[in-house]
Amino acid sequence: MTMQSLSLGYSPCPNDTFIFYGLVHGKISFPGYGFQDPVLEDVEQLNVLAFEGRLDITKLSFHALAHVLDDYCVLTSGSALGRGCGPLLVSRKPFALSDLKKKRIAIPGKLTTAALLFRMFLPDCVDLVEIRFDCIMESIENGMVDAGVIIHESRFTYEKHGLYALQDLGQWWENLTGLPLPLGCIAIKRSLGEKTAVEVDQAIRKSVQYGFAHPDHCLPYIRRHSQELAPEVVTNHIHLYVNDYSENLGEEGVAAISRFLQHGREAGVLPANSMPFMV
Repeated sequence: MTMQSLSLGYSPCPNDTFIFYGLVHGKISFPGYGFQDPVLEDVEQLNVLAFEGRLDITKLSFHALAHVLDDYCVLTSGSALGRGCGPLLVSRKPFALSDLKKKRIAIPGKLTTAALLFRMFLPDCVDLVEIRFDCIMESIENGMVDAGVIIHESRFTYEKHGLYALQDLGQWWENLTGLPLPLGCIAIKRSLGEKTAVEVDQAIRKSVQYGFAHPDHCLPYIRRHSQELAPEVVTNHIHLYVNDYSENLGEEGVAAISRFLQHGREAGVLPANSMPFMV
């Protein structure tokens, strides 16, 4: 039987390594397919690789997805959506939000969902500086920027750095729409065809289920790649970002993505595209 070799990319963040542990460690039966060594990169770098068409299956920010819909579509499993899990806008000292348009703001990459949310929230802020997500808090502390949009594990540690939360951008989105916030998805090349997409989707779903059933098996792999090693931070990260939507988007998850893309297009930040975003 000929085995189809697929390239795969995801981030080193605990939610992604939790989701993919079972699949890349042979815990999930996936006949007819094999994976090349996975590419573990920051989501912004994965966004860039998708623009170049370098990966068959990859983690993407929903912001980046809007720019590559001609080539990629979303799987129903593996996504990061939720409530109370959005990016935070933080600073060294409290600011009135109206003063921020005069400030320099760090974003974790121009194609991140965090950057899109911030631009929709405060469109008058134009002095945006791209800084790798795990360096943003340091850039605020040393005065390189006045404030920054933090993601991933930083949500749980910013107070230890003496920083103040000015706005929870996820809460802003939930108040605006009543829907969960779409952060990132697992996307697959359309050129691989629907059959492969469905089978990959099922395999990732089983990998998520494996993680839920055997969390202790995943932990050494997760901690090896995590920016934050404190066990409670890793556990909180997984509990926040891996949920029912990660197993299956469902109707509400699909509706949230649709609304998010629509809102970004209406704000003039995302390009128009009539391609369906789901498989």
